[in-house]
Amino acid sequence: MDIQVLTYPQLDRGAWEALVSTSQFATFFQTPACYDFYASLPFMEPFAYGVEQDGELVGVMQGYITRETNLIKQWLTRRAIIIGGPLLAENIQTDALLQLLVFVRQQLRSKAIYIETRNFHDYSAFHNCFELAGWNYQPHLNFHVDTSSMDTLMANMGKSKKRKIKTSMRDGAQVVVKPTLEQVKAYYAILLDLYKIKVKTPLFPFYFFEKLYALPEAHFLLVEWQGEIIGGTVCVVLEGKAMYEWFACGKDDISKTIFPSTLATYAGMVYSVEHGISVYDMMGAGKPNVPYGVRDYKREFGGKQVEHGRYLCVCQKLLYQIGKCGVFLMKRR
Repeated sequence: MDIQVLTYPQLDRGAWEALVSTSQFATFFQTPACYDFYASLPFMEPFAYGVEQDGELVGVMQGYITRETNLIKQWLTRRAIIIGGPLLAENIQTDALLQLLVFVRQQLRSKAIYIETRNFHDYSAFHNCFELAGWNYQPHLNFHVDTSSMDTLMANMGKSKKRKIKTSMRDGAQVVVKPTLEQVKAYYAILLDLYKIKVKTPLFPFYFFEKLYALPEAHFLLVEWQGEIIGGTVCVVLEGKAMYEWFACGKDDISKTIFPSTLATYAGMVYSVEHGISVYDMMGAGKPNVPYGVRDYKREFGGKQVEHGRYLCVCQKLLYQIGKCGVFLMKRR
């Protein structure tokens, strides 16, 4: 078998799109459209690598390397993120995947402190291949909500979430399906506060959301009450397959009967149902056996808890350990 590893722009976009349409591992984050989005951002360096078997494209790994304007900060925080995990064909051979994984590691090891796949599908059948290539499995949870119909969605949802949705709408909260850019700016201010106060990790600058706003696959579903934007969710879609909740937030202390975060996520799920998308992916629920309030919050929407984990490839061990200590201290502030 002839195996060839390719670097973008050697990847044929037609073959890439065809693989997205047939692969059981497809997500929005492995599409050429997502690559173009990453490439439009000055603070990201996109990458895409593929592997062919006898001339057929059977695997793609694409993502981005963070790029800081401060050179010292860039040196200490650079990381390569592959959201969704690898895009693989059903007939990919172990040797082809192994060569792809090794090649990606070789290409990125001088550019990033570590490389991480954030898996949205089950890659357990390829676990040994990842390990052989130097990628270590890290347990991580997620929730997939069944949005095949409104009946199914509401039957699985917890009573508390149903009550919060009902009271929010009863008392005047509305979902803005096609917000203006000014409304998106108001939403971003709420999200920025959340990241500063609770998440305690850096948030992309507003330019990220401005570019995302123009993307056909992206949907901003914001919550308005008494003329003010009080929350919302930002989702991206892979048509016919899944909707991904990338960012969500809300001023949940604004009223005892208004719950903007819950209403925003519900709006995303309703959109998913109405557009024939059977899975609403909540994009992460923390590590198993580690208390995590966000996981408890997401569980009440009635999704199926899955552990698809992450694969981590540490390229520079000392800087990686220093970075872990820095994140730990930052979150304790």
